[in-house]
Amino acid sequence: MSTKKAIAARIVELCQERGIAINTLANLSGVSPSTVYSMLNEKSQNPGVVSLKKLCDGLDITLREFFDSPIFDDIEQEIR
Repeated sequence: MSTKKAIAARIVELCQERGIAINTLANLSGVSPSTVYSMLNEKSQNPGVVSLKKLCDGLDITLREFFDSPIFDDIEQEIR
């Protein structure tokens, strides 16, 4: 799995765990819904760390907690 897809999967997973919609996460985080959706689809190949940090703040977790998931265990190497 690519890093981008793993980040998108983790965002969806955290929303499902909390029973919130993507739009709700955007509102909680102060990030526009279009930014969040671009992180989830193919529009954004490089999700920004500042936006990701804002999402974590909205979820009331740290970046460490965000990345502390088995989703990130088998990420493909990005340099080829």
